[in-house]
Amino acid sequence: MTEETQTNGEDEFTVGIVLFDQAEELDWVGPFEVFTMAHEVANNTGEAAKLRVVLVSESGGIATGAKGLRNEVDASFADAPAFDVLLIPGGIGTRAERENPVMLDFLRKKAAEVQWLTSVCTGSAVLEAAGLTKGKRITTHWGYIEALRELAKGETEILEKVRYVRDGHLLTAAGVSAGIDMALWLVGELYGVPHARLTQKVMEYDPAPPYAADV
Repeated sequence: MTEETQTNGEDEFTVGIVLFDQAEELDWVGPFEVFTMAHEVANNTGEAAKLRVVLVSESGGIATGAKGLRNEVDASFADAPAFDVLLIPGGIGTRAERENPVMLDFLRKKAAEVQWLTSVCTGSAVLEAAGLTKGKRITTHWGYIEALRELAKGETEILEKVRYVRDGHLLTAAGVSAGIDMALWLVGELYGVPHARLTQKVMEYDPAPPYAADV
């Protein structure tokens, strides 16, 4: 890559989404839809028109999700551009990524550069393993709350029964679909509530599921 492509230009605001094998698909596809729709509804005007999303993984190529969806990423860790926002999803693959020094080093490096560091579901457990949640308030999937509390050993406050948590520039979401809510909130912070509302409207995201989830 050239020096020019390794850094963000003044005309771009880049969201990096970190993929790995067995990442939960909706954890990242939901926010991907939000950010790309926020760009689309800008209609080439205003700050949101500068938004772009880059998929990145350790070695580039294909990452296979937890449900089998195969995704070709845009860059490897070595080729990754500068990011303004970094998001790591959850999924069963986070168990291995918590022990992956290449992943943890990449997250530490990028966390020092970004405006917002974000996660969905058990992606927060990888951030915890990288030492990026110490002294912070975070959340995760409801089924992983107690496990993450044990892993954090009291050094991180794990909140439950919330859709997302903001602590400084750290923004973590609960499981799967909660990433959509988190991303819409962030769009509102970046580009204003009216733009986030328009993004949500065009997505037809107005949840009214056929069944209650409190089973």
